[in-house]
Amino acid sequence: MTPFTEPVQPLRIAYSPCPNDTFVFDAWAHGRVPGAPALDVTFADIDITNGMAERGELDVLKVSYAVLPYVLDEYALLPCGGALGRGCGPLVLTRGADVDLTGRTVAVPSERSTAYMLFRLWAADTIPGGVGEIVVMPFHEIMPAVRDGKVDAGLVIHEARFTYQNYGLHKLADMGEHWEATTGLPIPLGAIIAKRSLGADVLNLLADSVRVSVRAAWDDPEASRPYVMAHAQEMDPSVADQHIGLYVNEFTADLGDDGYAAIRGLLTRAAAEGLVPPLGPNSLEFP
Repeated sequence: MTPFTEPVQPLRIAYSPCPNDTFVFDAWAHGRVPGAPALDVTFADIDITNGMAERGELDVLKVSYAVLPYVLDEYALLPCGGALGRGCGPLVLTRGADVDLTGRTVAVPSERSTAYMLFRLWAADTIPGGVGEIVVMPFHEIMPAVRDGKVDAGLVIHEARFTYQNYGLHKLADMGEHWEATTGLPIPLGAIIAKRSLGADVLNLLADSVRVSVRAAWDDPEASRPYVMAHAQEMDPSVADQHIGLYVNEFTADLGDDGYAAIRGLLTRAAAEGLVPPLGPNSLEFP
């Protein structure tokens, strides 16, 4: 890996405090990736980083794939570091089983998220009458709101896959199962993007740095544990391990043909439904 020798300030990066992100970036953030640029890290939930990307605020960001059509003029998609996979899709939760969501209120963590995009594609296929009001609320408030009857259903992501039973809730549908059944492709969730103005050499170095960092975490998982647990918001260590196992996989090291096909497929279908603008013909090319 060619060292980063330019006399610049640390690269400004934002990613979530979720275990998959801290696991991936631990070695790099703590100077254990030789030749990689120093990082100035901001922790923020995905809805915040999506907004940062739309405003062009930082050099490198973890964002939802759903925001790519709005930011790819200024940012390039890195071919690694993100979250794609199988069996890891968002869930729709309700208080009772077999609830008809026609005209019902659904809480979502963001309307600019892959989870919401997958939900709208699922609803278009399975709820002919359409859902009712969409309420955006912080992720950690959604399951309590469904439990307490403030909303009829909630769209949840990440570790909620492992904890929703603690709230007495039922899984009405798995957005990932629907996506995989209708496309055969992995589920695109979170992407790593970097400013095109950094130049091709730096963008390639960033991709190399991500790959080295994630492989270091795989080689020595215990080295990342203090960083992971310090930001895991009182998450049980076993849940954090499940979270990492689900979201950090071969697509994190390299998107590959299936990864790119999944991204194009999702954004093309979403554009056809009027959810996002269409992608440009070469907008996913790297660097």
